[in-house]
Amino acid sequence: MSLGGHLRELRKRILIAALGVLGGTIFGWWASDLVFVGLQAPIAAVAEQSGRGAALNFDTIAGSFDLRMQIAITIGIVVSSPLWLYEIWAFLTPGLMKKERAFGIGFICSAVPLFLAGCAVGWMVMPHLVELFVSFAPADSISNISARYYYDFVLKLMIATGVGFVLPVILVLLNFAGVVSGRAIIRGWRWAILVIVTFTAATTPVTDIVSMFLLAVPMLVLYFAAAGVALLNDRRRRRREAAFLAQEGVDAPADLTDLGDAIA
Repeated sequence: MSLGGHLRELRKRILIAALGVLGGTIFGWWASDLVFVGLQAPIAAVAEQSGRGAALNFDTIAGSFDLRMQIAITIGIVVSSPLWLYEIWAFLTPGLMKKERAFGIGFICSAVPLFLAGCAVGWMVMPHLVELFVSFAPADSISNISARYYYDFVLKLMIATGVGFVLPVILVLLNFAGVVSGRAIIRGWRWAILVIVTFTAATTPVTDIVSMFLLAVPMLVLYFAAAGVALLNDRRRRRREAAFLAQEGVDAPADLTDLGDAIA
C-alpha cells in the first residue's frame, strides 16, 4: 500500500473510532445520572454517620454541566473501547509478524479485563477513602468538596488501580521480549509485597484491614502468577536454545544460564 493509501486507511479507522466514542458519549450522557448518584453516595453516607456536614460544591454556573459532560465522555470512551481498540489493531496488524500478532492479541485479551477489574476494585475502595479523608475535618466543620476535584480524584484512583492490575501482564511481555527474567521477577518479591501493601494501606483506612486485604491479595496473586509464567517461559527458551546448540555441535553450559553467550 502506498503512503496515501495508508493515510486514507488511517483516516477511515479514526473516523469509525470517533463515531464509536460519540455514540458511547451519547449513552454516557443518559447514564451520567446513575454515575453521579454513585459518586454522591459516599459523601451522603459520611454526613449521615458522622453528623458533620459534607456536600459536593459547584463553584461555577456551568459547573454541573461540565461535570456531567466529563462523566459522559469518560463513559463513552470506556463503552466504545472494544471498537476503537479493534480499529487500532486492524490498522497495525498488517505490518506485524505472526509472532508479534500473537503477542498483541494475548496482551489485549488479558490486559483489558484486568484493567476493568482494577477499575472496579478502585470503585469499591473509593467510599472508604472518602470516609477516611473527610474524617480529618473538625467535628463542627462542613466539608464543601469541589465536584470537579472529587471526580478527578475518583477517576485517577480507578485508573491507578486498573494500571496496577495490568502491570503483571507488562512483566510477562518484558520477559517474553527477553528484557527481564523470571528469576529477576521472583527476586523482587519483597519489594513487590512492600509496594503493594503500602499502596493498599494508603488507599484504605487503617482500621479497615479487610478492605486492604481485598485489594492487596489479588495484586499479589497476579504478581506471582506473572512470575510463574515468566519462569515457565525461561525454561522453555533454555530448552529451545540447548536444542539449537546441540544441532550446531556446541556444548551447552551445565546450568543452562549462559545459553545466549554460548549461541553468540
